Amino acid sequence: MTFQQLLQGAEVLSQSGNPAVAGVEYDSRRVRPGTVFVAMKGETSDGNRFIDQAIAAGAVAIVTDSAAEAPRPAVGWAQVVHGRRALARLSANFYKRPAERIANTGITGTNGKSTTAFLIESILQAAGRKTALVGTIEYHVAGKILPAPHTTPEALELNRLLSEGLGLGVTEAVMEVSSHALEQQRVFGIPFDVAVFTNLTRDHLDYHGTMENYFRAKQMLFEGCGTDPPRAAVLNIDDEYGRQLWKFCKKKSALLLSYGLTSGSGDCDFRAESVEITPRGTRFQMVTPSGKVAMWSPLIGNVNVYNVLAASAAGHARDCSTEAIAKGVFDLTSVPGRFERVDCGQPFTVVVDYAHTDDALRNLTALARDFTARAGLKGKVITLFGCGGDRDRAKRPLMGEAAGRGSDFVVLTSDNPRSEDPLAIMNDALVGLQKSGAKYSMEPDRRKAIAFAFRQAAPGDIVLLAGKGHEQVQITREGTIPFDDVDVARENLKALGYDCKSAATAGTAGKTA
Repeated sequence: MTFQQLLQGAEVLSQSGNPAVAGVEYDSRRVRPGTVFVAMKGETSDGNRFIDQAIAAGAVAIVTDSAAEAPRPAVGWAQVVHGRRALARLSANFYKRPAERIANTGITGTNGKSTTAFLIESILQAAGRKTALVGTIEYHVAGKILPAPHTTPEALELNRLLSEGLGLGVTEAVMEVSSHALEQQRVFGIPFDVAVFTNLTRDHLDYHGTMENYFRAKQMLFEGCGTDPPRAAVLNIDDEYGRQLWKFCKKKSALLLSYGLTSGSGDCDFRAESVEITPRGTRFQMVTPSGKVAMWSPLIGNVNVYNVLAASAAGHARDCSTEAIAKGVFDLTSVPGRFERVDCGQPFTVVVDYAHTDDALRNLTALARDFTARAGLKGKVITLFGCGGDRDRAKRPLMGEAAGRGSDFVVLTSDNPRSEDPLAIMNDALVGLQKSGAKYSMEPDRRKAIAFAFRQAAPGDIVLLAGKGHEQVQITREGTIPFDDVDVARENLKALGYDCKSAATAGTAGKTA
């Protein structure tokens, strides 16, 4: 491939040279001989500072979004309007536009994206499709599991992953599409056949500034990201922002599918009736445009009814039969870090969950309360949580109040304090926690906090370890250290005398019986 071929479709202001191209990179440290280096302004750094370093490493051409940079001799050169959009075009061209040969389903919203993505993937697989998944927890490519550094990767990694999937026979891709990715145009040029909106609650305002800006970023998925709008839009109309999107999408998408759960959702295309939540799973009748379907999901709670409805509507939009939809939902037994139970034979329930917003904490504690009641237990809800550092400070007291109002006892601790003082973060959350009137304790060391929470638990109680979910590190100003709530929970339960190994074996035997 030549440099000019690589630039096809990019917004080029000026261009010179036409060397043969062996690769594309935006990180100068990964440049090899024959590479085109895309120098673009980022959130915290400017790739244009590393142009000469990239050339020294063997870059044969430079693509820059800076008018201040002069072309260097003996290398190809292009100035572009927008660095990330250019990276997206170049990446797609280099990998022969894989996204255009795959049916893409994108999911956006504050909560529920990961579970909905896993459910859609399971439904598509039940329908006999070969899939790729891109999301917060992990990436999947035709059955292979890869680590996920970002919910939505940069365009180069995304096109590389889709190209790999295409080579393995992938026909469908399911992607969580974050507001950051939409704002930064990481999915520019990706044609989405189906777009799903779960909900919108306060989060990421340290980046977006206002809820209006946050919503506008989410709305980009339904406008089309340098492409036509999605053919089908799946919208939660129990959410006020979902109702706004419905009006917006009427002029954009050929197919609109609504879903909801509240009493005002009677005209939804997908809705649930006769919902029965048990400690083992959730049963309901799902009303669809094709009639009613009996549904059983091993996932628990109303929040997961919403996720199942969203995924079912997306599956319907992708021409999956009702049988495949019901089977796909039934087959997904759990999602890592989403109401994930840790069982070492202890007489109280331990759950690890990713809840890291006030709305998510409200949902989690309500689910925990319902879980214990339906299991015939009269135990306490004990919630451990922290707030992330270098993020929206204003949501910390809201999280504290939500945790306190939903719990009998709260353990306030650290959750990725980053460059901030953990105690300062905890004091921000404490304002809301004290407002709730709940009993609480504070322990900045998360490992010690988990041990403390377990010591407070009596038979029949439920202990919620909230915030980290699937994450396996704790990010502090001293550096990043390995930390997995599930592993730490097991360690502490073993220290209390419970046998995790025997419980795991019993659980496996139960699944195969």
